[in-house]
Amino acid sequence: MLYDVIILGSGPAGLSAAVYAQRACFHTLVIDEKPFSGGQILDTYEVDNYPGLPGISGFELGQKFRAHADSLGAEFVNEKVKEIRVRGDKKLVVTDKTEYETRALILATGARHRKLAVAGEEKFMGMGVSYCATCDGAFFRGKHVAVVGGGDVALEDALFLARSCEKVYLIHRREMFRGAGILQERVKETENIELVLNSIVQEIRGEEQVSSVLLRNNVDETEHEIAVQGVFIAVGIQPNTIAAEAIVAQDEQGYIIAGEDAKTNIPGIFAAGDVRTKQLRQVITAAADGANAVASVERYLSGE
Repeated sequence: MLYDVIILGSGPAGLSAAVYAQRACFHTLVIDEKPFSGGQILDTYEVDNYPGLPGISGFELGQKFRAHADSLGAEFVNEKVKEIRVRGDKKLVVTDKTEYETRALILATGARHRKLAVAGEEKFMGMGVSYCATCDGAFFRGKHVAVVGGGDVALEDALFLARSCEKVYLIHRREMFRGAGILQERVKETENIELVLNSIVQEIRGEEQVSSVLLRNNVDETEHEIAVQGVFIAVGIQPNTIAAEAIVAQDEQGYIIAGEDAKTNIPGIFAAGDVRTKQLRQVITAAADGANAVASVERYLSGE
């Protein structure tokens, strides 16, 4: 069976693409190895920055996206993609169960946050542990929080949170930050940001919610505990590009090189959402990417 378009991934970008593809009357298939659609937002306890739906849970928002695509008749399968092959003007998607052929392919496989891999991180995900300050920072207004990391994102997160939080601890395993010098200066000038350097998070503690972090100083090996209600982990993001690595061009961080039109270096292959090079990775920009990708698919399939 030949599909008009296959979409890999069913996060906001993939589901938005599915909606637009169905409305364009394309024969569409969405492939995702996970049983629930929604992508990274499934790990978010509450989404408060998606227009028109303030306070919705990440799981509920993901299900609403999926229900919209289902209502239009989009076809979904839960399979793991092993390989992508280009056969002339057709693309072959090889999964752990079978093979699918398509005229156009949208890569909406998203990205994943790097984890600290410490005790309590998984337990308190969405209950005080967050990987997105701009998504969840508003829930910690007036509270004490910790930011873990030493790059631009960690510094920017600390500055962002300092606007509304009473106290921000910026925890970094080294003596020097990797982030831009101007950001470092702004952090040091911000009164309610306290630097905790040469320190590694050993454990995130609490009962039903985060209440503290246990740190170990990697110079003198001492341990101490800091009382916080939130922990924002900013140690990097990894794009999910494994199946496409040998096919499409990527930047030095591994993101698929594609602009607002979603076009990659391979005709007929498009990239949408967090997996592509872009300035802002949020639910709303991922959804917009899905729509743009289908618009490009329409032009591609019509020979433009």
